[in-house]
Amino acid sequence: MKIAKRMENLSPSVTMAITALGRELKAQGRDILSFSAGEPDFDTPDIVKQAAIDAIKAGHTKYTAVEGIKETKQAIITKLKTDHGLNYELNHIVISNGAKHSLFNLFQVLLEDGDEVIIPAPYWVTYPEQVKYSDGVPVFIDTDDSTNFKITPEQLKAAITPKTKILLLNTPSNPTGSIYSKDELIAIGKVLEGTDILVLSDEMYEKIIYDGEKFTAAAQVSDDMFQRTVTINGLSKAVAMTGWRFGYIATPNVALVKAMINLQGQVTSNINSITQHASILALEGKADDSIEMMRIEFEKRRNVALEQFNAIKGLSCVKPHGAFYLFVNIKEVTNDSMKFCSDLLEKEGVAVVPGLAFGTEGYFRFSFATDLASIQQGIARIKRFVENNY
Repeated sequence: MKIAKRMENLSPSVTMAITALGRELKAQGRDILSFSAGEPDFDTPDIVKQAAIDAIKAGHTKYTAVEGIKETKQAIITKLKTDHGLNYELNHIVISNGAKHSLFNLFQVLLEDGDEVIIPAPYWVTYPEQVKYSDGVPVFIDTDDSTNFKITPEQLKAAITPKTKILLLNTPSNPTGSIYSKDELIAIGKVLEGTDILVLSDEMYEKIIYDGEKFTAAAQVSDDMFQRTVTINGLSKAVAMTGWRFGYIATPNVALVKAMINLQGQVTSNINSITQHASILALEGKADDSIEMMRIEFEKRRNVALEQFNAIKGLSCVKPHGAFYLFVNIKEVTNDSMKFCSDLLEKEGVAVVPGLAFGTEGYFRFSFATDLASIQQGIARIKRFVENNY
């Protein structure tokens, strides 16, 4: 049996691989502290769990419309209107099996051989892999600490070619936690005016914001950006619903919506019917108290972790204003993040993700979506590792 050639360019997720290795070593009796997974350590709010139970008892266990039930789509529309002043209709929404599935659908229906997708680096590991699988060409714009890992309008303008079809934004960012301000998004939008370039704006971490910062959705900064932006979001991170697999897109491009529905109808059909019903309360804000409790705790953890990392000689980290990651600079000690992370796991039992996996060498990603005691112990081990090996 020969595996299809298209699989040759598809690399496994490094974050998933490291997380799995950490679990395997722990099962073998090793003392492993893992900071590799992008998953909140909090449980799903009780109000959402009860809504799922109620949905089961009410018999909401059948097939639904491919793109989701009307009630859940309406809850998404109301959420986008309330949070960002955006006006969408029912035929502008598609619900999929997590934001990763939403992205896959989008790339599959949009990209043809040679189409270019501009991706700021560091980037979430899945972006370029899905682009390549869909016959597209990832075009990376490198960023670093000096710009808080955000692209400039000048960089964007220089990266655009006649083959550019999509700009992919992630705000707040995985892995850096950086957030594009309203003025920065306006400036990016001005570069795109007069082009046919779509903006895919992954806003999965929009509720996890620190320091009193205000989140701005890409689609809300101008009418031109509204028309060209496909907003991608879900409930995995902010509402601690990673296993529920709820993601969605919103776009006024009805033709694009129809194409996504046609594709999803032949691949997965609707997402879990129970998840759809349970998600309504979260979208309507009924779980906001739980979301705020988690956000406050994440901010406390970030503050402790940031201070302790910046106290380690040879390491440094800019302050992220969103998400639950630190992107730690190790360039003063090494520029080989793969070896650094591999040796760290072997010698100290600490799992973090090398920056190379995110397209930016000389860093590692540290998830602080775990308890404070583990964070402090993990950073102490990292400090010992750096002192003993570099």
